[in-house]
Amino acid sequence: MTAAPTDTTYRNPVLNADWSDPDVIRVGDDFYLTASSFGRAPGLPLLHSRDLVNWTLVGHALERLGPEGEFTAPRHDCGVWAPALRHHDDRFWIFWGDPDQGIFQVNAPEIRGPWSSPLLVKAGKGLIDPCPLWDDETGEAYLVHAWAKSRSGVKNRLTGHRMHPHGTELLDEGKVIVDGDRIPGWFTLEGPKLYRHDGWFWILAPAGGVETGWQGALRSRAFFGPYEEKVVLEQKDTDVNGPHQGGWVRTPSGEDWFLHFQQRGAYGRVVHLQPMSWSPDGWPVLGDDGAPVAVHRRPDLPPQPPAAPATDDDFPGGRHGRQWTWTANPREGWATQHSADGLRLTCVRSADAHDLRRLPHVLTQRLPGTPCAVEVELRLDSGEPGARAGLAVLGDAYRWIGLQRGTDGAVHLVHRFAETVAEQERDADHPRPAPDGTALLRIEIGAGARCSFLADTGDGFRPTGQVFAATPWRWVGALLGLAAVAPTGQGHAGTATFTRFRISTPARG
Repeated sequence: MTAAPTDTTYRNPVLNADWSDPDVIRVGDDFYLTASSFGRAPGLPLLHSRDLVNWTLVGHALERLGPEGEFTAPRHDCGVWAPALRHHDDRFWIFWGDPDQGIFQVNAPEIRGPWSSPLLVKAGKGLIDPCPLWDDETGEAYLVHAWAKSRSGVKNRLTGHRMHPHGTELLDEGKVIVDGDRIPGWFTLEGPKLYRHDGWFWILAPAGGVETGWQGALRSRAFFGPYEEKVVLEQKDTDVNGPHQGGWVRTPSGEDWFLHFQQRGAYGRVVHLQPMSWSPDGWPVLGDDGAPVAVHRRPDLPPQPPAAPATDDDFPGGRHGRQWTWTANPREGWATQHSADGLRLTCVRSADAHDLRRLPHVLTQRLPGTPCAVEVELRLDSGEPGARAGLAVLGDAYRWIGLQRGTDGAVHLVHRFAETVAEQERDADHPRPAPDGTALLRIEIGAGARCSFLADTGDGFRPTGQVFAATPWRWVGALLGLAAVAPTGQGHAGTATFTRFRISTPARG
């Protein structure tokens, strides 16, 4: 049996939700982390910690995705891929790849901003996972990136560039500095993070695929190579599949740590913290001699109170917390601010009302990686026939429970679903009356992200429909969503109000 964490130990994952492709830095006594956000807005989440174990979400670096016309509708697996976070010249820098556009950069004087507008540093299809390096020894700057075969026809390569020290442009056409095809047994080399240490250029990069791969380390005396390689973290006999892709950070006392992800199906890519040391021949050693740790001594840092990114929300004044993101760039009028608590969403008219996956105005947050119960109160204020609102578990397949206004003016509790290949949703249970136009909605999420739906329309909680196994998108874990929608037509279709959103999880043993 795995030991439980104590005041002197921690247990992985330290971020048990879909914080995909994490990168981490330290500035003074503070640690900061960012992650992929794909097609959701705002993007580039910013997390803060003082002990590498307890993290809070403090903001986002990218308010809207661009170009605007490309992200007016959901593009769940596109957008912001695998960002790199750095601190240089008293500024925070984030570089990321949009696989359809190229390599972008934003920067700010403080982690909370204001962040600059995105700058396209290198245009091109399939340019992903960029990471900059400012070499303090020489004053030169470099950038390395990987390739997405789906856009470029190229994969398993890392390309290096000289970069202007201002971080605004690349100074050459680039050169392949690591060819994964030349490393026996390696494939899908990507996600490089670039460092300078002990007279070497270091690239920490995963290979072997998201679900089954390993973490590699590569080193060279010169940036453009040649590089030698070594596998430094792999599953071995643990239950942590594909442990890789993340960032290295050093504490003020000189300890080294590595944060990386593990792909967990509908839960997405959860984040683990590994101890890191150096072997006599100068190579990094991650985890327990190259295997992921489940429980380990905490970093040598001042004790901190337990913390995690927020999930619950009372929506004060109609405003939602920073844990929520839209499935595309938001438009004015989707949510209305007011003087009380509660999220007042407009029942947006849409020709795609039959398929939540196509709606840009779904407000989402990450699915917790542990068994939990999700609850929200809903009142359907709209009198528009066909207007509906509810609580969803959203992925390639989805299911939602909520309220709908009928042609006779009555409100019914409805439970709907769509299979992965289905082009529109169907009923998962027979509608039942909701006499007051209100309901308390509940989803109980068990092992394997299996979801049971319940509702209270005035006579206590009653189950509805079948158990639903949540599904991810291609690269994104399943999402919890709040949505309000109406059929096409003329005029304003009214609103729905959500109050007291809560996620309760069992205490960790």
